[in-house]
Amino acid sequence: MKKYFILILLLFIPPALSAQRIGRAAATGDDATLQLEKFNYFFRYLNGSYIEKVDDAELIETAIKDILAELDPHSSYHSPEEMVEVAESFDGKFSGIGVQINILNDTLHVASVISGGPSEEVGLYPNDRIVEVDGTDIVGMNQTDAVKLLRGPKGTTVNIVVVRPGQAGKLGFRIVRDDISLETIDAAYMIRPGVGYIRVNRFAHTTMSEFREAYKSFDSPGALILDLRSNGGGLLTQSIEMANFFLPRGSLIVSTQGRTVPSEEIRAPQQGTFLKGKVIVLIDEFSASASEIVAGALQDWDRAVIVGRRSFGKGLVQRQFPLPDGSAVNITVSKYLTPSGRAIQRPFEKGKGSDYYEQFVNRFASGYRDSLNTADFERFPTLRLGKSVYEGGGIYPDYYIEADTSGYSDYYGSLIRKGVIFEQSNLILDRSRNRLIEEFPTVEDFGDRYSVGEDTFRELIRLGEEREVPFVEADFEVSKESIADRLRFYLARNLYGETGAYILSNEKDAVVSKALEVLQNWEIEAEGIATDGI
Repeated sequence: MKKYFILILLLFIPPALSAQRIGRAAATGDDATLQLEKFNYFFRYLNGSYIEKVDDAELIETAIKDILAELDPHSSYHSPEEMVEVAESFDGKFSGIGVQINILNDTLHVASVISGGPSEEVGLYPNDRIVEVDGTDIVGMNQTDAVKLLRGPKGTTVNIVVVRPGQAGKLGFRIVRDDISLETIDAAYMIRPGVGYIRVNRFAHTTMSEFREAYKSFDSPGALILDLRSNGGGLLTQSIEMANFFLPRGSLIVSTQGRTVPSEEIRAPQQGTFLKGKVIVLIDEFSASASEIVAGALQDWDRAVIVGRRSFGKGLVQRQFPLPDGSAVNITVSKYLTPSGRAIQRPFEKGKGSDYYEQFVNRFASGYRDSLNTADFERFPTLRLGKSVYEGGGIYPDYYIEADTSGYSDYYGSLIRKGVIFEQSNLILDRSRNRLIEEFPTVEDFGDRYSVGEDTFRELIRLGEEREVPFVEADFEVSKESIADRLRFYLARNLYGETGAYILSNEKDAVVSKALEVLQNWEIEAEGIATDGI
């Protein structure tokens, strides 16, 4: 009885002892302190009294996620494991065997072998099927777990077993892991005489060094097409440096405004490299954050023509705060403003993140035509020409190009989602790689002369049915050319690399075609846009 009485007393002593402290917090208006005290008491009561043992780590993680979900849609939590992957994606390199992989039919396929990496050195090929890693059968293993087995510290050894189509038996490889570069430039080539094309997939630590190397390879072009479509952003420092590439020293690139952090103006720290040529920037609905900073700065300074579709509209600034277990929270601390003073961020309602992303999808509900009504947004004049640009909905292009959905059908969508077209490209390469390389030594030869035959279509249809994609003849006729184009893209990427694939696909790309048209008729379609410095 005495022990029972002492236990009850202990449970009730903490509030009494802290009453004065809580009272002082309330009296001074220090509400955050009061609420933290309140949560601490709740957590102690839960641990000391709940009928079952609670998982403290899981509860705290859930609480953090739920709190952030009540704020803006871009504040976020990252577990310790996720933080490792985030760091690798920004560092632009990791230690591994040097392949890009896909899971297809429960089997790990080598999608591509990174040039100069350890897998290339030992003769691993695209389309090889990795079935065993260090004695562990990985057939049926998910991609995340398989990647963990393949990656490891530089200098360590991994033994893999592969099945190679067209060759009997299994092949064993001993691979010494090394640092692997993750390039952020998908393609860089002269798309027309005097016109360079560079596609940037994200902004990581290596982006601008890659970009400058690509530019140097062009031998002083008179025009550049910068393709930022589907570029979801990344490091602010790299986007600042990219905008500075086209702007003179001192030009305002972006500013920030927040509640507790000082407002800041970020200006070009040095003289830009490409100040006197024509510039086209391509964006779409998946261009976000750092991509929008670059596009917005060049548009506001009347330095580039923007072509494509309205960008995502992600203009909130997150600061990362580390937590003791290696996890971290990204908390929104301010918002981005373009040089003209317009906000990039599209409207949102706190605590309704799902609605925020649903609104994004609904932008294209009517035949994928962007429903933006410029009358709904505040107008801002550009800094040199006074052209109208708008706040609150992302970056709206100077030339809007609707997405081409004429070749889309539900059947085509199912083939893509089930990986059937990609798998068909692998089947073709398994039996015909050497013949294709011999017959089409360059991607230009491939683009001019390779066609998808009826036998290939019939094989693809059968493969689709095996993968539970029923054949729909009407849909097939609608999408036949689109299916062929996607198959050709996969083949070209495997045979000629990423740049080769974009050389092929850009010839049929309406956004790229419009960019080339603007360049050809610059004095009319880009009147006043700076090509001789600003």
